[in-house]
Amino acid sequence: MTVKYKWLVVALGVVVADQLSKLWVAANLPLYQRIELLPFFNLTHVHNTGAAFSFLADAGGWQRWFFLGLAVLVSAFIVRYLWRLGEHERWQLAALSLILGGALGNLIDRARLGYVIDFLDFYYRQWHWPAFNLADSAITVGVVILLLDSFRPHHEKEIGHGDGS
Repeated sequence: MTVKYKWLVVALGVVVADQLSKLWVAANLPLYQRIELLPFFNLTHVHNTGAAFSFLADAGGWQRWFFLGLAVLVSAFIVRYLWRLGEHERWQLAALSLILGGALGNLIDRARLGYVIDFLDFYYRQWHWPAFNLADSAITVGVVILLLDSFRPHHEKEIGHGDGS
């Protein structure tokens, strides 16, 4: 198995973990119910027809198709970019694999259900961060890795000079 395929397996792992967690929530937690686990964290079951933080959730339905199309385009771009990266560019490969897995996890929900299942609810007193899921977490971690990697000195990124094929 080439290194490139290993990174696709990472993305697939994110998709599987995301979908299994959402299936568990849907089967075991009625909509809008929550389970208090810690003084700052609940499991809850909500549906998000919008994007991050419910952006465009009340847009009338067209957003489902927009976000589906966007996820397909982004996923195709990421796969193509993954194949162009050198094997030595592990941080970028890891980050893009996480983003790809998260995008595909949420794409599956939108295509199958018309919304995304969110269930992770962090809060402080009465202030709640918008609920999210494992796919959202993978996307966020991937973006943070890309940002941190962008601050590394250029000469460190060049070590290994992979051909990107």
